[in-house]
Amino acid sequence: MTRAIDRDGLPESLAEKTRFQPASDVTISSRARSLPAPIKTPKVEYWNTKDLPWRITSDIAAAACASGLISPLITIIDRSIIERASSRCTLRASILNSLTHFLTRPHKFLASKPALLISALYFGTYLTANTVDTLTSTFEHKPPETTTSGSAKFLATTGVNMSLCLYKDSQFTRMFGPSHSLAGAAAKAVPTASYALFALRDSLTIFASFNLPPLVAPILPLSKELEKQVSRASMAQFLAPAGIQLLSTPLHLWGLDLYNRPMGNGVGWRGRVRRVGRDWLGSSAARIGRIVPAFGVGGVVNSSVRGRMMGLKSG
Repeated sequence: MTRAIDRDGLPESLAEKTRFQPASDVTISSRARSLPAPIKTPKVEYWNTKDLPWRITSDIAAAACASGLISPLITIIDRSIIERASSRCTLRASILNSLTHFLTRPHKFLASKPALLISALYFGTYLTANTVDTLTSTFEHKPPETTTSGSAKFLATTGVNMSLCLYKDSQFTRMFGPSHSLAGAAAKAVPTASYALFALRDSLTIFASFNLPPLVAPILPLSKELEKQVSRASMAQFLAPAGIQLLSTPLHLWGLDLYNRPMGNGVGWRGRVRRVGRDWLGSSAARIGRIVPAFGVGGVVNSSVRGRMMGLKSG
């Protein structure tokens, strides 16, 4: 018995079986069943936690070195500005009195309430800036010595500096304000408007000290010969916070005048403008002399100590 042959030369039974299932489909489906399911590789994200305890120690040590170095001079200058604004004595007399106290009894000067307030203010400010840099290098897996200039650093340092500085200013104003407040009468409260002006003053200073230098440094018109002596970063660290004092000093003086001559005692805004204008030049010079060590010298010392300590481990 012979089988019928189709026109392709295949038995009809075999042709019918393969007519609706091409050989390629059979091969593909069998291969698909034999291959394992694809494995999804998870995205690996990790933090740079190498030597983290040492990096935190570096942040604290750098902030302590910077604040300890600059606090005596800033204490002297801050006191002189407030005593000058309250007409207790001249800038020169106040500076000479405080300097004599520092040189003859340094242990008592450094342990006094004004000096401790200044030390706490700048230690907290520099430690906050260093902590933001360390957190950034940890979470974004950057080198440990990385420094930032973004909004997170500005907001953090401004918040800490402003809180500590407002408390310091309220204490300094009461201690070194008008003499009648120290002669047995209860110290009057610092008005809210003064706090607001002090806060705006500090915001300008913090922005010019921590955020502006990295932006200004690349565009400074420095010659190649000068760049061999001082880096652009160091020059910007001195110039930016010093220059902003020409704008922030009037805010400082207006806030002090609102405390020394409260609103409602017949003093108009013209009288306050005259008082601010009278003290603006001398107080601006004093605050520039204050801010250069505070955020110029202090900033360079803080960044240098931090960078060198970080380099001891990374190098």
